[in-house]
Amino acid sequence: MNKTNKTALITGASSGLGMELARLHAANGDNLVLVARSVSKMEELKAELEKAYGIQVMVIGKDLSHPEAPAQIYFEVKKAGIEIEYLINNAGFGGRGTFAERPMEQEMMMINVDIVALTKLTKLYLPEFISRGHGRILNVSSPAGEMPGPLQAVYYASKAYVTSLSNAIWYETKGTGVTVTTLLPGAMDSGFTRASDMQNTKLFEHMVSPAIVAKAGFDGMMQGKMTVTGGLTFMQKIFTNMTHFIPKKLLMKQIYEMQILKNS
Repeated sequence: MNKTNKTALITGASSGLGMELARLHAANGDNLVLVARSVSKMEELKAELEKAYGIQVMVIGKDLSHPEAPAQIYFEVKKAGIEIEYLINNAGFGGRGTFAERPMEQEMMMINVDIVALTKLTKLYLPEFISRGHGRILNVSSPAGEMPGPLQAVYYASKAYVTSLSNAIWYETKGTGVTVTTLLPGAMDSGFTRASDMQNTKLFEHMVSPAIVAKAGFDGMMQGKMTVTGGLTFMQKIFTNMTHFIPKKLLMKQIYEMQILKNS
């Protein structure tokens, strides 16, 4: 890869938010390491961005639900002689249904992608960033992490973990030249929404383009902010800020009702 360019590693880069973050970094002149399961989609994105911006793109096809995947990615990048400047932990998925009814396999896959892979990649790269005195991390969480989420219990809990972990590391890295930013996206029109079976719920009535959220996350990371939101409506911002003041039982009732399918 071009040694004069900085390199961003982006997980979940084959569609939606990850793809838009890749486009922003490419426009910034950054080389890319794209990680996702769909190699064909990433190869299409690679061709688009290399032609448009003259950068270099490495594609790694990995399923982050496999616990060994983060280390494999890390060592593959090392073997290629690539130094990562920006680590973007974007991969993640949800799934609607009660905790008792949802299959164990799906819940554990969600934990592996949303929590384990993010933690491992951050753990692998953060010491290097601190040692050399520069580097930025963007961890994609959700406003869901601010509250319990009936009908998406594991997903909401996973995002509470991501936000808490990322905020703590942001504080720990003060003065090191390294920053850790947490992105809280609003409801997006993306593959995540459809895969989670959320497109026909009140919670996703007002969806925004992933490009809007990506710009907020990119700018916030570059500025070293602790937490940024992207794509939240005015009322969603108010609701998110009020969650700690609303009685928990009432809050969970509201969340539950917003996640019921409209035609149920």
